[in-house]
Amino acid sequence: MTRKLPSTASVAIAQDGAKLHAPAAARNALALSDLLVNHAPKAGRALEIASGTGQHIVEFATALPEIHWQPTDIEAERLASIDAHVAEAGLANVAHAAHLNAAEAGWHGTYAPLDLIVLVNLLHLISEAEARTVITEAALALGRQGVLVLYGPFKREGRLTSDGDVRFDDQLRTADPAIGYKDTLDMRRWLRDAGMTAVQTIEMPANNLAFVARKI
Repeated sequence: MTRKLPSTASVAIAQDGAKLHAPAAARNALALSDLLVNHAPKAGRALEIASGTGQHIVEFATALPEIHWQPTDIEAERLASIDAHVAEAGLANVAHAAHLNAAEAGWHGTYAPLDLIVLVNLLHLISEAEARTVITEAALALGRQGVLVLYGPFKREGRLTSDGDVRFDDQLRTADPAIGYKDTLDMRRWLRDAGMTAVQTIEMPANNLAFVARKI
């Protein structure tokens, strides 16, 4: 379903042609690429859920050239932006962007088996039920030893740990009471329930976290 979001939730600025530029993506792209280089498989098939403007997929595909990447999103203008960024970068290991609503059940069969799934800055923008669907479907789409990487802002064991997080979570819940920050305790449980093991929680810049889990 379509969620009502505050204007601060997903900022993208039009550039030349179909390209969009997200300042947040520019800020965290290097840290995320480093995270993947250290924790992702070195080769195989990868899916990025909610690829947004396409800035991330360009960085990921450059950092991990032996992985074949499938970017996805639900908005037509973002799909066009992804393809424009990829074309400009001249990357041969990235497929054309595909429409995917990962919060709807059943999509795993289209993409399985995958070696890597990456999701950046989505879970706080959807409901708990939708977040659990994303995690369950992602786990089903991964092959044995497949890795799931989830990044974004989270509550730490029931607490928001910065003033900025308190403000942003309040903005999200004011716009739509069903959305907002998910809690680390719930995340670990949801990942385990979905069949993911060896769950690591990694501190990231700007008070964000990354969950890295493997399917055994």
